[in-house]
Amino acid sequence: MNNDLLAIFEYMERERGIPRDTLVKAVENALLSASKKSVGPARDLRIEVDPKTARIRAIAKVEVVEKVRNPHDEISLSDARRIKPDASVGDIVEVEVTPKNFGRIAAQAAKQAILHRIRQAEKDRVFEEYKDRVGDIVSGTVRRFERSDVIIDLGHGEAVMPGRERVPTEEYQIGDRIRALVIKVDSDAAGPQIILSRSHPDLVRRLFELEVSEIADGTVEIKGIAREPGYRSKIAVISHDERVDPVGACVGLRGIRVKNIVRELSGERVDVVRWSEDVKAYVTNALSPAKLVKVTVDEELKTVHVTVDPDQLSLAIGKKGQNARLTARLTGWRIDIHKEEGEIGFEEKVAMAVEHLAAVEGIGPEKAEKLVHAGFLTVEGILAADLDDLKAVEDFDEETARAVQEAAAAAHEKEHGRIE
Repeated sequence: MNNDLLAIFEYMERERGIPRDTLVKAVENALLSASKKSVGPARDLRIEVDPKTARIRAIAKVEVVEKVRNPHDEISLSDARRIKPDASVGDIVEVEVTPKNFGRIAAQAAKQAILHRIRQAEKDRVFEEYKDRVGDIVSGTVRRFERSDVIIDLGHGEAVMPGRERVPTEEYQIGDRIRALVIKVDSDAAGPQIILSRSHPDLVRRLFELEVSEIADGTVEIKGIAREPGYRSKIAVISHDERVDPVGACVGLRGIRVKNIVRELSGERVDVVRWSEDVKAYVTNALSPAKLVKVTVDEELKTVHVTVDPDQLSLAIGKKGQNARLTARLTGWRIDIHKEEGEIGFEEKVAMAVEHLAAVEGIGPEKAEKLVHAGFLTVEGILAADLDDLKAVEDFDEETARAVQEAAAAAHEKEHGRIE
């Protein structure tokens, strides 16, 4: 038993970082519960475990009497004076009551209790270690998966990254090393629960704080972050020292700093923009690299109207509207982007008219193209035309002309209300 306990103490102390005093206390309490059967109902029984040798002793308090009637609670005067020479009747003395087979019996009975106490001590230590680390980045190894949740081994404990906190473009394998943000630490009967995230915007913030010394020392401040995890992030920064360029500090020489962050984010694009109190300047910076022709602000509707050249429209809006959407989140303003009308050529106007009519249910692309080439560019134009005018369109007969007019009327009513 002693050797087994010593081995447990040394292993837990070395591998799990649990102090030996904590382990000894856990074993003493567990053995006290398990020792009732083997020792009996002794008064004030306590268990002592030597931290160095793991020797176990059961100690009980007994009363000194002339004649012993209850051996569990009493001791004769002569026996008491062997322990304490000046003992007298009525004194309370401590005696060792460890039975010969106590080590074997107690070990079997206490095994599960000891393991439970050790596990609890380990959980308490993990909670103490991480309870003040919310907002920090930690590293760990992917241990297993529970449905869409990822269980991560942090070394001294486990953490969970729920499915909602994962990055949709990232795939993890057992054994992968990953870094994640601690967003919550709870403690309940089951032990501490450490919640991690790879999708939280603050992960980007913390990575910049770790990578950019000017942010760490307060020279450069992060004013806002907008993120679509796995795809693109925008971070707005300002410098409190006019000699320091906030964007240049974050990007680094030859882009090395932002490249390190992009690599950590598995290739997610990161735009660093200069923050400004002027909404026009802020939006212009946030929509970069698109070149804007005109920017107007509607304070009442909290909307920024942006005009761009046709060749800049897709760049300003971004893939699936991503650039405009992130700019709106970053600035807190609704962003309305449209292209310079004066730049639209005849062919482009024709294409837009065809596209608009083709979207009307009952007209479709083929009829739309023929209508536009015949001069009917809008739904309103079709409604204003006579049936004979529509019948003059290439390959149109009366039935087709009537069907197109009805489709146009239905589309107009749906958008603007009933036509009188």
